[in-house]
Amino acid sequence: MDKTNSVKGYGAAILFSILVGFSFLGVKTCVPLASSLQILVHRYNFAFLALVIILALRIGKINLRGKPKKNLILTAGFYVGFMVLQVVGLIFSTSIEGSIIFAIIPIIAKIIASLFLGEKSSVLQNIFVCLTVAALIVMIVMGSTTVSLNIGGAILLVLSSISMAISNVFMRYVRDQYKPIEISAAIIIGGCVIFNLAFLVQGLFSGTLHTYFEPFSHPEFIIATAYLGVGCILLSAQLMSYSLSKMEAVKATIFGNVSTAISIIAGVVVLGEPLLAYHIVCTVLIIVGVVGLSVSGKKKEADDEIQNSDGE
Repeated sequence: MDKTNSVKGYGAAILFSILVGFSFLGVKTCVPLASSLQILVHRYNFAFLALVIILALRIGKINLRGKPKKNLILTAGFYVGFMVLQVVGLIFSTSIEGSIIFAIIPIIAKIIASLFLGEKSSVLQNIFVCLTVAALIVMIVMGSTTVSLNIGGAILLVLSSISMAISNVFMRYVRDQYKPIEISAAIIIGGCVIFNLAFLVQGLFSGTLHTYFEPFSHPEFIIATAYLGVGCILLSAQLMSYSLSKMEAVKATIFGNVSTAISIIAGVVVLGEPLLAYHIVCTVLIIVGVVGLSVSGKKKEADDEIQNSDGE
């Protein structure tokens, strides 16, 4: 990977971390005003609306002619499956459990990528990945008064993390077949259809179908879900798929942990939550892990090139 592509890939990953890191503000705004399913429905509705505008203005273009649709469906399906399993899992578990289990996604992605994409990593890279994951888990646990464990919820959250890891690996796998906008469009259309159908079925059985637009009476809900939809679904999926086209799966995926750390630190800055010593120490360790993974990866690529040239 040349230097220009490397810079673009890391730039996209950093922007992804920032967008997703501040998503907690939108979620905090929406939770008192709507159900989890309503929030998901309208997040995807806004993402779909933004996608239509982008295509109508010819800012982006989709061309699936002659391309294998199965790979695109699987990539989008696992991404949407991650969100479905996460939402259901969080019904039985706490957000703390979800954050801890979500933190292991880079390790899962690394294992899957090594098996199916042949992406190998050095011992030093593995140490940096584990350092980042461990530091994030410690930060989450230290910030919680209690950490309970619901087996059923934990299983669903683990399956959710596996689904996200598989989706990320698939994004890497299909990087030469599909443009990021095409992957994002598949995710948005699939999620929009599935969650709207889910709300329709639930509404018909529970008699709550009339509440579909109720949250829109709150301007803050509209602003928050618009950000969650456009910023944290459309743009974040685009940025992640672009990053995965420029770097190995584990390198791009680990920025998801950076976004979680950003959300915790943003709580300190934006919401005035207390800044404690472990916040600083764990954040520094996460950054060290990400930078170390990137630098050691470049060294490994250089060594591989030297070995290949010597072999020739």
